[in-house]
Amino acid sequence: MGQNNGTGLRLAVFDCDGTLVDSQHVIVACMNEAFAGEGLTAPAMAAVRRIIGLPLEECMLRLAPDEAAARHLRLIEAYKEAFFVMRQRPDHYEPLFEGAVAALEAIEADGWLLGVATGKSLRGLNAVLERHDLHRRFITLQCGDMGPGKPDPAMLERAMAETGTARDDTVMIGDTTYDMAMAHNAGVHAIGVDWGYHPTDELLGAGAQAIVSSFAELPAAVAACADRPPRSPQAPRRTGT
Repeated sequence: MGQNNGTGLRLAVFDCDGTLVDSQHVIVACMNEAFAGEGLTAPAMAAVRRIIGLPLEECMLRLAPDEAAARHLRLIEAYKEAFFVMRQRPDHYEPLFEGAVAALEAIEADGWLLGVATGKSLRGLNAVLERHDLHRRFITLQCGDMGPGKPDPAMLERAMAETGTARDDTVMIGDTTYDMAMAHNAGVHAIGVDWGYHPTDELLGAGAQAIVSSFAELPAAVAACADRPPRSPQAPRRTGT
């Protein structure tokens, strides 16, 4: 891992679902199974796409707002179990987005440390990274079961603490408003990707400083962060519906 021209380490943190891997169909299928197990009507796919990246507790509050807390807990456990079972199937499909590996290699070669900040559990994230042989690339893994979830800045604060990087030398790359708001709340750079689950106008509204349309564009966008300051941090905020 390289240095930033002798001025310190630099850290590029990636969201997982919708940024590195296309997992929406698996997430929707598991959510449908969880709701069916409780005798509830499955949420619309568009509604599930909106909550990808949030902590599961927040997901269930938004998808089943009229249900009691006890049912939310059962939905969470059913969702986790469905995902665990589905991950064991030989036809399990969570593909990397095209160009992801080449972009990671280029960003790393340019002297950046790599990390992940995701709403997935650590077990789920490890399974994805192992499936795609990516585990060795990331030196910090921040997950939804480690503490406050997006858009709280806690995951990025821990990632910077673990790697010894400063806010000015840290960039968050993600596809949702929650990623952009987390970056803004932590006072780090924010790059949105347009192949994920939230529209680009919402990403810009939530604090994205740049939007890329392919992984091929990402290394240059990350490098450009060295030439501008990140936006000032603020108190954590809720974004999206």
